[in-house]
Amino acid sequence: MKLVTIFGGTGFVGRYVARRMAKQGWRVRCACRRPNDAPFVRTYGSVGQVEPIFCNIRDDDSVRAAIAGSDAVVNCVGVLEETGKQTFQALQQKGAARIATMAKKAGVAQFVLVSAIGADENAPSEYARTKAAGEKAVLDAFPSAMIVRPSIIFGHEDEFFNRFAGMARMAPLLPLVGASTKFQPVYVDDVAAAIELGVLGKAEPGIYELGGPDVSDFREWMREMLATIRRRALILNTPMPIAKLMGWGFDLVKSATFGLIAGPLTLDQVRNLGQDNIVGEGVKTFADLGIQPIATEAVLPDYLWRFRPSGQYAESNDSAENLHKAPERMKGGSNRAGFS
Repeated sequence: MKLVTIFGGTGFVGRYVARRMAKQGWRVRCACRRPNDAPFVRTYGSVGQVEPIFCNIRDDDSVRAAIAGSDAVVNCVGVLEETGKQTFQALQQKGAARIATMAKKAGVAQFVLVSAIGADENAPSEYARTKAAGEKAVLDAFPSAMIVRPSIIFGHEDEFFNRFAGMARMAPLLPLVGASTKFQPVYVDDVAAAIELGVLGKAEPGIYELGGPDVSDFREWMREMLATIRRRALILNTPMPIAKLMGWGFDLVKSATFGLIAGPLTLDQVRNLGQDNIVGEGVKTFADLGIQPIATEAVLPDYLWRFRPSGQYAESNDSAENLHKAPERMKGGSNRAGFS
């Protein structure tokens, strides 16, 4: 039975990859910082098939031990905000380089890196710059690697639609940074399907940009979310100069309190939100992998229903209301027929 080690295997994307590889009959090693908090991954396969293990990707010995005996390696590690020693450079650049270098030395056959659309060494945000640096380091160490760059990822555990749906449930105001920025949300299991092909050696090496079937700006995606949860909220765009000032202020407070108090966004996130997050021209995509991505409208109702005013009973309440109105519509129709 072949073995795949997934760094960040208990995270949002990693757990979907783990589930898919277990179904393929592989042994799965989920390398993470807190394996005791992730017993759920064991249920993805038969007893002992999927195992969460401790790993610190900032440490050579820890990474080497996690890779030992692996036929394939997937690196899903990434952060949207720096905390302590978990910096963009330490994880997304140096960590990616360390994992790829050691995987190559260990004779690993397949390597997949999860990066992000917008990765660019000249990007305004440190997040995007370190993603680009990590990609380069991986390709230098492991030239046959597959790199996937997803847009905003959505799914049951996402921190995008869930976050804003929660805000809309609490207040009638939805403040956005970069309301006109374009996104191409991609379903998490579609990303996992692409990675699966890379692990199985069924995808050509190189960089793939992965986006869903629809492109809209931030404001329109929030309108779709609001329609899904059946709530109303005033969508308010925060001008970039003001957003940058807010991000700088929140960063200052976080630094002054040694990380004890963190704001809702950072200056680096504001800079990132000012850039469109869509699939580029002339790049490899889902089409090159034979995958048809799923639209948001097919998935959002499955997990955002809990933010509706009636929660899980919204559909049944609608059905009851329609049944109640049906006799009135029939009566009205009969009256109109009598007058014609």
